[in-house]
Amino acid sequence: MSSLNIVVIGGGAAGFFSAITAAETFPDATVTILEKNRTVLNKVRISGGGRCNVTHACFDNRQLVKHYPRGEKPLRPLLNLFDATATVQWFEKRGVPLKTEADGRMFPNTNTSDTIVDCLLTTARRLGITVRTSCGVSTLTRDGHDRWQLHLYTDEVLTADRVLVATGGYPKTDGYSWLPEPSESLVSPVPSLFTFNVPENPFLPLAGVSVPDAKVSIMGTKQEQRGPLLITHWGFSGPAILRLSAWAARDLAELEYQFTLRINWTPELNENQLRAALQDFRQQNGRKLVVSQNPFVLPSRLWQMMATEAGIAETQRWADLPAKQLNRLTEKLTNSQFNVAGKSTFKDEFVTCGGISFGSLNPQTLESKSQPGLFFAGEVLDIDGITGGFNFQSAWTTGYVAGLNIGKQMT
Repeated sequence: MSSLNIVVIGGGAAGFFSAITAAETFPDATVTILEKNRTVLNKVRISGGGRCNVTHACFDNRQLVKHYPRGEKPLRPLLNLFDATATVQWFEKRGVPLKTEADGRMFPNTNTSDTIVDCLLTTARRLGITVRTSCGVSTLTRDGHDRWQLHLYTDEVLTADRVLVATGGYPKTDGYSWLPEPSESLVSPVPSLFTFNVPENPFLPLAGVSVPDAKVSIMGTKQEQRGPLLITHWGFSGPAILRLSAWAARDLAELEYQFTLRINWTPELNENQLRAALQDFRQQNGRKLVVSQNPFVLPSRLWQMMATEAGIAETQRWADLPAKQLNRLTEKLTNSQFNVAGKSTFKDEFVTCGGISFGSLNPQTLESKSQPGLFFAGEVLDIDGITGGFNFQSAWTTGYVAGLNIGKQMT
């Protein structure tokens, strides 16, 4: 009897991890990775500013799953098989210790993604996994003997007993058309993790200014997030904006990325508390200029812009500040509103909301219910996390689970 022939489509994080797990679990199998690009592990190389944010130091799985706008429920039991702790141990066992930064993100001690890439390539090579690049699959069909036919763009046809799809997400529905899965198994894709374009924005000259804590929300919805915010030369970015774009991905797609963004620059205080704080500050600092005396932990340039937007002159002293202008300043600080007109990809962190539905798969193995022998892992699934290493963790987890099961005898 010939050995089992396993083909993994996609040479990214999930593809390599599933192939490695399959080769380790089923040593008699032949495992091949097909990558359409000329190089593999491209997203691993560029992620985290070239350092590779491998995972997040969140070792309570009940808390970890809260960082996934889509996929929380099906991911929960899979993490029992391979979670962030397992990820750290897996890389350490192969000579790649990880370090934790103040915000919980975990990187290799070397501070370069090359270490992660080399680890995966070396492990795959040691296990005898064949890696073929410039090998895009145009169609995937089943022959009359329950084997898979992989038609490549080069007109070559490969045969496999089991196929694992780890191609990453596609931005449009037709990107999935080469798969034999029924259309009802697909959750239509929309972008996630993006920044907001605000072309008509008086704050654009402040590009590069950041605040450590702001509350951002989308007017007309219940979507809001809180965290660091960055003013850019096109609008707004930073963790708070990226998290908002992820959790509100479907709402924003329906709005065609035309909406009103509300920012509270002092989220610790409500409007009444803030007004009281400003009045107290006015009494204690009456002779000082409003534009140069900032009662809050806000960058001075931002404070000056707030004062200007509230109609406060550069020569205005706190003692002479009229109640009308104090109220306008309060409004600007707690309820700034901006007309967003589009989105921009955040560096290389772009991910897709949507993909292959977990409902169409065996939840324990990630094998298709309608297409036996066809498995899925990584971002091609309807799962996505916020920034911070969560998308790589779901790639390792789903890749491990699919690889662990792909060589088992089909029932």
